[in-house]
Amino acid sequence: MSLAIISPGRNPQIWIDALRKYDPEIKIQVYPEIQHPEEVEMALLWQHPRGYLKTFPNLKLISSLGAGVDHILSDPAVPDSMPIVRIVDEKLTWSMTNYVVMGVLNFHRQLTRYQKDQKRKVWDMTNPEIPVRVGVMGVGALGGDVLDKLNYMGFDVVGFGFSEKESFPYPYFSKKQLQEFLDNINVLVCLLPLTPDTEGILNKNLFEKCQKGTFLINVARGKHLVEEDLIPAIDEGYLSGALLDVYRVEPLPEEHPFWEESRIQLTPHIASVTNPTAAAPQIIENFKRMKSNQALINLVNRDRGY
Repeated sequence: MSLAIISPGRNPQIWIDALRKYDPEIKIQVYPEIQHPEEVEMALLWQHPRGYLKTFPNLKLISSLGAGVDHILSDPAVPDSMPIVRIVDEKLTWSMTNYVVMGVLNFHRQLTRYQKDQKRKVWDMTNPEIPVRVGVMGVGALGGDVLDKLNYMGFDVVGFGFSEKESFPYPYFSKKQLQEFLDNINVLVCLLPLTPDTEGILNKNLFEKCQKGTFLINVARGKHLVEEDLIPAIDEGYLSGALLDVYRVEPLPEEHPFWEESRIQLTPHIASVTNPTAAAPQIIENFKRMKSNQALINLVNRDRGY
């Protein structure tokens, strides 16, 4: 029996090398050249073709090649009974936190403003710092680390989530307290999992509830943002700008208006990229556990979406 890598557009060889380092005998097949689909018991997925898993009659386990699993849960062909696991990697958390901290510091110390001044040869020492209070939507492993690091640096931070919490180390607001959450911040960071409840949450209605001039950082999923609402929200002053790493269509189409909007900073979904060397031991461990009917690690709760 074998493991299949189904990740269009990615280089599979780095994954093959990493997996075979921990299990030299493992049989691996790679999309689209899967010759023996009946042998596949575990599938490693990232942005797989919808419905493709029907190809594998003996599939027993699905693993995401990253921390996110919305690309799997959104495929109606994935059976409800099929276990799904994901990658949990400290390096992913480290990279994500560094990216968000970069975005917060850029806004706080106005680096973009000074880059524009440099091009115009303007020497302007007024208001060198914007007072910042950061709100993080989604306070799991990634969001919690962002809060910890920003708090350590001296920033005021608050958290937001869809569930109630009896104890939390920072001010916390639940779904019914959204307006109070937004009233307390001027930097909004989205790290929510993508679920039916959170898709499209960054929209005109939410932006109009923000303090004037709030800065948006979205590093979660492109579908959290209603993209056509963003530039009008900036034009109307609800937002001062945005830093985006994720988009509804990736790569971002050349005709997309975000490319030409100087108040929106873009990066190509690189805030936190899975390291195959770090992920491989988890994948091999789950492959062995699946074959011996043991409890899986990093098992996804479908109701929560992570």
